[in-house]
Amino acid sequence: MTNVEHAAGTQTSTRMVVGTGQDREWAAQLMVRSEPWTTLRRPLEACRAVLNDPEFQVFIGWSGSERAGFLVLDPRGVAGAPYLKSIAVAPEFRGRGLGTRFITFAEEFFRPRSRHLFLCVSSFNARAQQLYERLGYHPVGPVQDLAIDGASELIMFKRLK
Repeated sequence: MTNVEHAAGTQTSTRMVVGTGQDREWAAQLMVRSEPWTTLRRPLEACRAVLNDPEFQVFIGWSGSERAGFLVLDPRGVAGAPYLKSIAVAPEFRGRGLGTRFITFAEEFFRPRSRHLFLCVSSFNARAQQLYERLGYHPVGPVQDLAIDGASELIMFKRLK
């Protein structure tokens, strides 16, 4: 799969495209300057490592002719079920529903072959927690001090079929 169109109502359509080398570098640059990675103090090299790991699938969301964000998916992340490892929307595209569309893309991508999709969200990222809950994700439980001391990562899942 190299190109998937996803339109939501009358909003501008977005394209999810498998990330190339240049796309992955763009995504690493976005990741290093975005939450939660700034609070987690992830250096650029760590972001690049995630985006270039051959175990993960990287998709770039395009809005028109501009990159708008990315998804990093781990097809066998939690007990063999897929895991949404990372998601980010570029600042100039936030507040337009793209995060929802990216997550919907991940769900549709895995639905034919998986019953569940898992993700983690940082305890300090209330806005993301609200989004995931609104989209039907349920908490499994927190893992205290997983990424940084004093914060937890909340494991969440959604049943896809």
